[in-house]
Amino acid sequence: MLFVYMKCRFSLSYRDLEEMASIRGARIDHATLQRWVIRFVPLIDAAVRKRKKPVGNSWRMDETYIKVNGSWVYLYRAVDSLGNTIEFLLRKHRDADAAKAFFRKAFKYNGHPKKIAIDKSGSNISALKATNKTLSKDKQIEVRQVKYLNNIVEQDHRFIKKRTKPMLGFKSFRSAKITITGIENIRIIQKGQIIESNTNLSTFENFKMLMAA
Repeated sequence: MLFVYMKCRFSLSYRDLEEMASIRGARIDHATLQRWVIRFVPLIDAAVRKRKKPVGNSWRMDETYIKVNGSWVYLYRAVDSLGNTIEFLLRKHRDADAAKAFFRKAFKYNGHPKKIAIDKSGSNISALKATNKTLSKDKQIEVRQVKYLNNIVEQDHRFIKKRTKPMLGFKSFRSAKITITGIENIRIIQKGQIIESNTNLSTFENFKMLMAA
């Protein structure tokens, strides 16, 4: 689990992790490390979601780009007004179906907010209009298209890009999806969004505490 954490937290190359393992007297093939990421990140994600603190009811949503096998794919993300991570979803296309899938996932785990700030994307507007049609008038989501409101989520993208950039792209969509999930989970822990997390402890110590719960 330590090496999975190191991969997601610091985006170390498999060669770096192999060297770390060798210092401890272990020999680990890069394929084994990748299998560990694929195997353990979903478990980490489940633990994070179970213990994540509630988020605010004013959201900022935006997309950023990740390269997979030489092509750009789209990472949908949302944070609240305090910068807390709400949800994330990697999709192959940037369209109404992708936006709807993102919002379905966000609403499933976080409920419906009062407000969502988005860019000028027609697909995002279409997805939210479709959602509002299913809600009673007093529970409909206010859609705001004010550019400066999304600065907070655009700045938050930087952490993810900082971790993925050294990887020089992913070879498969599945690998990208799972690895990014791990990176987002570590970011959530780093932000102190886990119930009973201790601000006096390091991110790794809080990670260990969450995994032991």
